[in-house]
Amino acid sequence: MELQLEIMAIMNVNATRMALLTLKKKIKSAERGHKLLKDKQDGLMQKFMGVIHEAKTAREEVEEKLGASFKNFIRASSLMESGFLESALLYSTAETNLGVETKNVMSVRIPTFDLKVEGEVVNYSMVQTSGELDISLQSFLDVFPLLIKLAEIEKSAEALAEELEKTRRRVNALEYRMIPDLKDTIKFIQMKLDEMERGAIINTMVVKAKIEAAA
Repeated sequence: MELQLEIMAIMNVNATRMALLTLKKKIKSAERGHKLLKDKQDGLMQKFMGVIHEAKTAREEVEEKLGASFKNFIRASSLMESGFLESALLYSTAETNLGVETKNVMSVRIPTFDLKVEGEVVNYSMVQTSGELDISLQSFLDVFPLLIKLAEIEKSAEALAEELEKTRRRVNALEYRMIPDLKDTIKFIQMKLDEMERGAIINTMVVKAKIEAAA
C-alpha cells in the first residue's frame, strides 16, 4: 500500500464525502472536455493536412509560372537597351489594393485576401520596346494573384498549426495530468473514508462490548 501511495498524485483536498462528490463531478466534466478537445484536434488535423496539400499544389503552380515570367523578362531584356527598358517600366499606371478579412474555421481566425488591380502595366510606346516585354509583364501580372492566394493559404496553415498545438497541449494536460490526478485523489479519499468507516464500526463494537460486559 505504501508503494501505491508514492506513485499516486494526490490533490490538496480534505478527505470528506463532500469533497469526493465534488471531485467526481469534476472528473466527469474533465472527461467530457477531453472528448470534445480530442474531436476538435482530429478535425483540426484533417483541415490542416488539406490546407498543406493545397499549399503544395499552389506553390508548385506559382514557381512554374513565376519561373516562366522571369525567363520572358530576361529574354526581353536581352533584346532591348537598358535605358529603353527602364523608361518603359516607369510608365506603368497599375495600382494594387489588398483587402484583408478573416473567417472563423473551427475557432481559428483564417485570413482572406482580396486583390484589386487598377490601371495598366503595359503603358509605354510600342516603337522602342519588344513584344517579349509585353508578354513578360503580362505574365507577371497574371501570376501576382496566385502569389497572393499562396500567401493566404500558407497563413491559414500557420494559424491552424498554432491552434492545433494549443489543442494538443490541452488534450495532453487533461489526459496525462488532470484526469489521472483526479482519479488518484478519488481513490485516496475513498480509501480514507473506508478506513474511517471501519474505525467507527470497530469503536462502536468496542463500546457495545464494554456496555454488555458492564451489564
